[in-house]
Amino acid sequence: MQYFDVCNGDADGLFALHQLRLATPRDAVLITGRKRDNALLGRVPASHGDHVTALDLSFDVNRAAVLALLARGVTVDYIDHHMATDLPRHPLLHADIDTAPDVCTSLVRSPWAVAAAFGDNLPDAAHRLAGLAGIDSDDEACLRELGENVNYTGYGDSEDDLLVAPAALYALLAPYADPLDFVAACPLLTEIGQARRDDLKLACAQRPAEAFAGVEVYTLPGERWARRVRGAFANRLALTAADRAHAVLTPAADGFWTVSVRAPLAAPFGADRFCRAFGGAGRSGAAGIGRLPCAAFDAFVAAFRQAYPDPRKLDR
Repeated sequence: MQYFDVCNGDADGLFALHQLRLATPRDAVLITGRKRDNALLGRVPASHGDHVTALDLSFDVNRAAVLALLARGVTVDYIDHHMATDLPRHPLLHADIDTAPDVCTSLVRSPWAVAAAFGDNLPDAAHRLAGLAGIDSDDEACLRELGENVNYTGYGDSEDDLLVAPAALYALLAPYADPLDFVAACPLLTEIGQARRDDLKLACAQRPAEAFAGVEVYTLPGERWARRVRGAFANRLALTAADRAHAVLTPAADGFWTVSVRAPLAAPFGADRFCRAFGGAGRSGAAGIGRLPCAAFDAFVAAFRQAYPDPRKLDR
């Protein structure tokens, strides 16, 4: 029997896998990639009797690949928090999917969960977990920096955009049971943090392309820093204006936009449903669109305004 571990290359995916392997060590082949590169189950060369563990990957995006694995007699454990429609019933499929808006995959499991939740832009859930675990404010701040930095390494539209490959970062953190020990021993995290802050500074100097009471839409330039910062900038905007929805777009190569969408933190719902209407995917509070035609920009903005109208008018 051969084992395969397949996970998203962001903080939630990597930390969820790390927690699982701390609890149940296993010699497995790792398959991961950029945050948007989440159709990973199709790359698993498993055969009859093998075992696949999938973490923090949309089931709907990987449905055909999962069905193919099951048909070949492969056991699949699927742990995630993205919307999954019509999960198949199969004796070899074991699914643990929680789509609550304040849940990430690492929270479905636990220990490195504080850092993972901060990285997944769930600060309230992270702070609550830190309190329950008796983590003091200094260590909580350190875990926040860890989560946001590791999450940042997953963003980019190609391997050339990334600050470090997710698989390489996982190899660095794998020996550490305590995330604070990992922080103390890994100077690369400091470099990532500085690059993240530099990129965010550039993004924060941009003005919105469209701004309304309920939504803001930003279009960033077609540069490596912009492709990296798109998701982190969307998270920053969500934290600073919790009653608004935000979209951050960067130009792709062939007349398309790549889009990160954040529902208002005050009502973190509907981002996945909205993005699916444009061929995207995600979860309730945060989702994205991989290929939005540039010609559809005005229609996108109009639909975004309709999905997230002025909250003040709704209160009247």
